[in-house]
Amino acid sequence: MAASITKFISNPPSPISSHSSFNHLLHPQMVSNNSLLKSRSPSKLFHNNRTRRGFAVKAAAPVPSTSKKVESDERVLKVHSAQEFDEALKAAKNKLVVVEFAASHSYHSRQIYPFMVNLSRTCSDVEFVLVMGDESEETKALCVREKITQVPHFSFYKGMEKIHEEEGIGPDTLVGDVLYYGDNHSAVVQLHSREDVEKLIAEHKADHKLIVLDVGLKHCGPCVKVYPTVIKLSRQMSDTVSFARMNGDENESCMGFLKDMDVVEVPTFLFIRDGEICGRYVGSGKGELIGEILRYQGVRVTY
Repeated sequence: MAASITKFISNPPSPISSHSSFNHLLHPQMVSNNSLLKSRSPSKLFHNNRTRRGFAVKAAAPVPSTSKKVESDERVLKVHSAQEFDEALKAAKNKLVVVEFAASHSYHSRQIYPFMVNLSRTCSDVEFVLVMGDESEETKALCVREKITQVPHFSFYKGMEKIHEEEGIGPDTLVGDVLYYGDNHSAVVQLHSREDVEKLIAEHKADHKLIVLDVGLKHCGPCVKVYPTVIKLSRQMSDTVSFARMNGDENESCMGFLKDMDVVEVPTFLFIRDGEICGRYVGSGKGELIGEILRYQGVRVTY
Protein backbone atom coordinates (compact mmCIF):
# COMPACT_ATOMS: atom_id res chain seq x y z
CA MET A 1 0.00 0.00 0.00
CA ALA A 2 1.20 3.49 -0.82
CA ALA A 3 -0.21 6.98 -0.52
CA SER A 4 -0.20 9.67 -3.19
CA ILE A 5 1.90 12.74 -2.42
CA THR A 6 -0.47 15.00 -4.35
CA LYS A 7 -3.29 13.95 -2.03
CA PHE A 8 -1.32 15.10 1.00
CA ILE A 9 -0.28 18.35 -0.67
CA SER A 10 -3.75 19.26 -1.92
CA ASN A 11 -5.53 18.00 1.20
CA PRO A 12 -3.15 18.45 4.14
CA PRO A 13 -4.28 17.33 7.61
CA SER A 14 -6.72 19.87 9.01
CA PRO A 15 -5.44 22.11 11.83
CA ILE A 16 -6.23 20.75 15.27
CA SER A 17 -8.25 23.23 17.26
CA SER A 18 -7.36 23.81 20.89
CA HIS A 19 -10.89 24.56 22.12
CA SER A 20 -14.24 22.83 22.12
CA SER A 21 -17.59 23.36 23.80
CA PHE A 22 -18.68 21.25 26.75
CA ASN A 23 -21.73 20.03 24.83
CA HIS A 24 -19.42 18.77 22.08
CA LEU A 25 -17.55 16.78 24.71
CA LEU A 26 -20.78 15.21 25.95
CA HIS A 27 -21.95 14.31 22.44
CA PRO A 28 -18.89 12.74 20.77
CA GLN A 29 -19.15 10.99 17.43
CA MET A 30 -18.35 7.32 17.67
CA VAL A 31 -15.30 6.01 15.85
CA SER A 32 -14.61 2.47 14.71
CA ASN A 33 -10.85 2.25 14.20
CA ASN A 34 -10.14 0.09 17.24
CA SER A 35 -7.44 -2.40 16.32
CA LEU A 36 -7.00 -3.66 19.90
CA LEU A 37 -10.51 -5.14 20.18
CA LYS A 38 -12.21 -4.70 16.82
CA SER A 39 -15.67 -5.56 18.13
CA ARG A 40 -15.65 -2.61 20.53
CA SER A 41 -15.48 1.14 20.03
CA PRO A 42 -13.42 3.53 22.17
CA SER A 43 -15.21 4.65 25.31
CA LYS A 44 -16.83 8.04 25.65
CA LEU A 45 -14.72 10.22 27.88
CA PHE A 46 -17.58 11.07 30.24
CA HIS A 47 -20.86 9.29 30.91
CA ASN A 48 -23.80 11.69 30.98
CA ASN A 49 -27.16 11.84 32.73
CA ARG A 50 -29.95 13.98 31.24
CA THR A 51 -31.70 16.10 33.89
CA ARG A 52 -34.18 18.99 33.80
CA ARG A 53 -31.30 21.44 34.19
CA GLY A 54 -29.19 19.95 31.38
CA PHE A 55 -26.38 17.43 31.56
CA ALA A 56 -24.64 16.20 34.65
CA VAL A 57 -21.37 14.29 34.41
CA LYS A 58 -21.57 10.90 36.02
CA ALA A 59 -18.46 8.72 36.23
CA ALA A 60 -18.93 4.98 36.02
CA ALA A 61 -17.32 2.58 38.45
CA PRO A 62 -13.79 1.57 37.47
CA VAL A 63 -13.55 -1.58 35.37
CA PRO A 64 -11.45 -4.28 37.05
CA SER A 65 -8.17 -4.64 35.23
CA THR A 66 -7.51 -7.92 33.43
CA SER A 67 -4.01 -6.96 32.37
CA LYS A 68 -0.78 -7.98 34.05
CA LYS A 69 0.52 -5.83 36.86
CA VAL A 70 2.55 -2.91 35.63
CA GLU A 71 6.12 -3.35 36.88
CA SER A 72 7.05 0.31 37.05
CA ASP A 73 5.42 3.35 35.51
CA GLU A 74 7.74 5.93 37.00
CA ARG A 75 8.65 7.27 33.54
CA VAL A 76 5.00 8.05 32.80
CA LEU A 77 4.22 11.50 34.16
CA LYS A 78 0.70 11.91 35.55
CA VAL A 79 -0.58 15.45 35.14
CA HIS A 80 -3.62 16.84 36.92
CA SER A 81 -4.24 20.21 35.29
CA ALA A 82 -3.74 22.22 32.12
CA GLN A 83 -0.87 24.08 33.80
CA GLU A 84 1.00 20.85 34.61
CA PHE A 85 0.28 19.60 31.08
CA ASP A 86 1.73 22.71 29.44
CA GLU A 87 4.75 22.64 31.74
CA ALA A 88 5.44 19.02 30.76
CA LEU A 89 5.33 19.87 27.05
CA LYS A 90 7.60 22.88 27.58
CA ALA A 91 10.12 20.89 29.62
CA ALA A 92 10.37 18.24 26.88
CA LYS A 93 11.60 20.86 24.37
CA ASN A 94 12.06 19.07 21.02
CA LYS A 95 11.60 15.57 22.38
CA LEU A 96 8.55 13.60 21.34
CA VAL A 97 5.84 13.65 24.02
CA VAL A 98 3.24 10.86 23.94
CA VAL A 99 0.09 11.66 25.91
CA GLU A 100 -2.55 9.10 26.75
CA PHE A 101 -5.92 10.61 27.63
CA ALA A 102 -7.73 7.94 29.63
CA ALA A 103 -10.71 7.51 31.97
CA SER A 104 -11.28 5.34 35.01
CA HIS A 105 -14.31 3.62 33.46
CA SER A 106 -12.58 2.79 30.16
CA TYR A 107 -11.73 -0.87 29.59
CA HIS A 108 -9.49 -0.03 26.65
CA SER A 109 -7.58 2.58 28.64
CA ARG A 110 -6.68 -0.06 31.18
CA GLN A 111 -5.66 -2.52 28.46
CA ILE A 112 -3.35 -0.19 26.52
CA TYR A 113 -1.67 1.54 29.48
CA PRO A 114 0.79 -1.32 30.32
CA PHE A 115 2.05 -1.20 26.73
CA MET A 116 2.73 2.51 27.05
CA VAL A 117 4.62 1.85 30.29
CA ASN A 118 6.78 -0.76 28.54
CA LEU A 119 7.56 1.74 25.79
CA SER A 120 8.52 4.35 28.38
CA ARG A 121 11.16 1.98 29.76
CA THR A 122 12.72 1.26 26.36
CA CYS A 123 12.38 4.64 24.59
CA SER A 124 14.48 6.95 26.72
CA ASP A 125 14.34 9.73 24.13
CA VAL A 126 10.54 9.99 24.40
CA GLU A 127 8.49 11.53 27.21
CA PHE A 128 5.23 9.86 28.25
CA VAL A 129 2.29 11.59 29.95
CA LEU A 130 -1.01 10.30 31.36
CA VAL A 131 -4.15 12.40 31.76
CA MET A 132 -7.14 10.85 33.53
CA GLY A 133 -9.96 12.84 31.96
CA ASP A 134 -12.55 12.05 34.63
CA GLU A 135 -10.21 12.63 37.57
CA SER A 136 -11.30 16.20 38.34
CA GLU A 137 -12.87 19.33 36.90
CA GLU A 138 -9.37 20.50 35.93
CA THR A 139 -8.61 17.39 33.85
CA LYS A 140 -12.07 17.58 32.28
CA ALA A 141 -11.36 21.16 31.28
CA LEU A 142 -8.02 20.07 29.81
CA CYS A 143 -9.76 17.43 27.70
CA VAL A 144 -12.24 20.02 26.47
CA ARG A 145 -9.34 22.27 25.47
CA GLU A 146 -7.59 19.46 23.63
CA LYS A 147 -10.85 18.27 21.99
CA ILE A 148 -10.69 14.79 23.50
CA THR A 149 -14.03 13.01 23.17
CA GLN A 150 -13.09 9.33 23.18
CA VAL A 151 -10.61 7.31 25.23
CA PRO A 152 -8.03 5.96 25.01
CA HIS A 153 -6.79 8.86 22.90
CA PHE A 154 -3.09 9.34 22.12
CA SER A 155 -1.70 12.72 21.14
CA PHE A 156 1.88 13.25 19.98
CA TYR A 157 3.64 16.58 20.55
CA LYS A 158 6.97 18.10 19.58
CA GLY A 159 8.03 21.60 20.52
CA MET A 160 4.61 22.05 22.22
CA GLU A 161 2.91 21.43 18.84
CA LYS A 162 0.54 18.54 18.26
CA ILE A 163 1.91 16.59 15.30
CA HIS A 164 -0.24 13.45 15.34
CA GLU A 165 -3.12 11.80 17.18
CA GLU A 166 -4.75 8.38 17.30
CA GLU A 167 -7.96 6.99 18.81
CA GLY A 168 -8.85 3.44 19.72
CA ILE A 169 -5.50 1.94 18.68
CA GLY A 170 -3.78 -1.28 19.70
CA PRO A 171 -0.23 -1.97 20.89
CA ASP A 172 1.28 -2.50 17.42
CA THR A 173 0.02 0.86 16.15
CA LEU A 174 1.18 2.61 19.32
CA VAL A 175 4.68 1.15 18.99
CA GLY A 176 4.83 2.07 15.32
CA ASP A 177 3.73 5.65 15.99
CA VAL A 178 6.26 6.13 18.79
CA LEU A 179 9.10 4.81 16.65
CA TYR A 180 8.07 6.84 13.60
CA TYR A 181 7.62 10.18 15.34
CA GLY A 182 10.25 9.87 18.04
CA ASP A 183 12.94 7.51 16.84
CA ASN A 184 16.28 9.24 17.38
CA HIS A 185 18.30 6.31 18.68
CA SER A 186 18.20 3.69 15.92
CA ALA A 187 20.65 3.01 13.12
CA VAL A 188 18.35 4.86 10.70
CA VAL A 189 19.96 8.16 9.66
CA GLN A 190 17.51 11.07 9.79
CA LEU A 191 17.84 13.35 6.75
CA HIS A 192 16.43 16.88 6.74
CA SER A 193 17.67 18.35 3.47
CA ARG A 194 19.16 17.62 0.06
CA GLU A 195 22.58 18.42 1.55
CA ASP A 196 22.11 15.65 4.13
CA VAL A 197 21.44 13.17 1.32
CA GLU A 198 24.53 14.26 -0.61
CA LYS A 199 26.66 13.98 2.52
CA LEU A 200 25.42 10.44 3.22
CA ILE A 201 26.09 9.38 -0.37
CA ALA A 202 29.62 10.80 -0.22
CA GLU A 203 30.32 8.90 3.02
CA HIS A 204 29.47 5.55 1.45
CA LYS A 205 31.18 5.92 -1.92
CA ALA A 206 34.35 4.52 -0.39
CA ASP A 207 32.85 1.50 1.39
CA HIS A 208 30.34 0.76 -1.44
CA LYS A 209 27.54 0.21 1.07
CA LEU A 210 24.02 0.01 -0.25
CA ILE A 211 21.95 2.98 0.95
CA VAL A 212 18.24 2.38 1.51
CA LEU A 213 16.51 5.75 1.68
CA ASP A 214 12.97 5.60 3.12
CA VAL A 215 11.02 8.56 1.74
CA GLY A 216 7.68 9.35 3.38
CA LEU A 217 5.37 12.02 4.75
CA LYS A 218 4.63 13.00 8.34
CA HIS A 219 0.99 11.85 8.40
CA CYS A 220 1.23 8.86 6.06
CA GLY A 221 -0.31 5.70 7.51
CA PRO A 222 1.60 3.22 5.29
CA CYS A 223 4.86 5.05 6.11
CA VAL A 224 4.23 4.59 9.83
CA LYS A 225 3.20 0.97 9.30
CA VAL A 226 6.43 -0.12 7.62
CA TYR A 227 8.85 1.92 9.74
CA PRO A 228 9.32 -0.63 12.59
CA THR A 229 10.52 -3.06 9.91
CA VAL A 230 12.97 -0.45 8.64
CA ILE A 231 14.35 -0.02 12.16
CA LYS A 232 14.68 -3.78 12.66
CA LEU A 233 16.48 -4.20 9.34
CA SER A 234 18.78 -1.27 10.08
CA ARG A 235 20.03 -3.10 13.16
CA GLN A 236 20.32 -6.51 11.49
CA MET A 237 22.04 -5.25 8.31
CA SER A 238 24.21 -2.47 9.73
CA ASP A 239 27.42 -4.06 8.39
CA THR A 240 26.31 -4.04 4.76
CA VAL A 241 23.42 -1.57 4.40
CA SER A 242 22.95 2.02 5.52
CA PHE A 243 19.33 2.97 6.19
CA ALA A 244 18.12 6.57 6.07
CA ARG A 245 14.78 8.37 6.24
CA MET A 246 13.38 11.63 4.93
CA ASN A 247 9.92 13.17 5.35
CA GLY A 248 9.18 15.03 2.15
CA ASP A 249 6.83 17.51 3.78
CA GLU A 250 9.35 18.57 6.45
CA ASN A 251 10.59 21.55 4.44
CA GLU A 252 11.02 22.90 0.91
CA SER A 253 14.42 21.28 0.46
CA CYS A 254 12.99 17.83 1.17
CA MET A 255 10.00 18.38 -1.09
CA GLY A 256 12.27 19.60 -3.88
CA PHE A 257 14.38 16.45 -3.51
CA LEU A 258 11.26 14.25 -3.83
CA LYS A 259 10.23 16.05 -7.02
CA ASP A 260 13.70 15.66 -8.53
CA MET A 261 13.63 11.94 -7.71
CA ASP A 262 10.17 11.57 -9.32
CA VAL A 263 8.66 10.31 -6.06
CA VAL A 264 4.87 10.43 -6.51
CA GLU A 265 3.80 7.87 -3.90
CA VAL A 266 4.98 7.15 -0.38
CA PRO A 267 6.56 5.25 1.12
CA THR A 268 9.17 5.03 -1.63
CA PHE A 269 12.47 3.29 -0.93
CA LEU A 270 15.39 4.48 -3.04
CA PHE A 271 18.35 2.11 -3.39
CA ILE A 272 21.63 3.99 -3.86
CA ARG A 273 25.12 2.59 -4.39
CA ASP A 274 28.33 4.38 -5.39
CA GLY A 275 26.42 7.63 -5.74
CA GLU A 276 23.89 6.23 -8.23
CA ILE A 277 20.22 5.30 -7.75
CA CYS A 278 20.13 1.65 -8.78
CA GLY A 279 16.46 0.96 -8.04
CA ARG A 280 13.39 1.70 -5.96
CA TYR A 281 10.48 0.01 -4.22
CA VAL A 282 7.10 1.69 -3.71
CA GLY A 283 4.83 0.33 -0.98
CA SER A 284 4.68 -0.84 2.64
CA GLY A 285 4.91 -4.61 2.15
CA LYS A 286 7.46 -5.90 4.64
CA GLY A 287 8.32 -9.07 2.74
CA GLU A 288 8.61 -7.26 -0.59
CA LEU A 289 10.88 -4.62 0.94
CA ILE A 290 13.21 -7.25 2.40
CA GLY A 291 13.27 -9.06 -0.92
CA GLU A 292 14.18 -5.91 -2.82
CA ILE A 293 16.99 -5.05 -0.39
CA LEU A 294 18.44 -8.53 -0.73
CA ARG A 295 18.16 -8.33 -4.53
CA TYR A 296 20.13 -5.08 -4.65
CA GLN A 297 22.72 -6.68 -2.41
CA GLY A 298 23.24 -9.32 -5.07
CA VAL A 299 21.23 -12.08 -3.36
CA ARG A 300 19.05 -14.08 -5.74
CA VAL A 301 15.43 -13.83 -4.60
CA THR A 302 12.59 -15.96 -5.97
CA TYR A 303 8.93 -15.16 -5.37
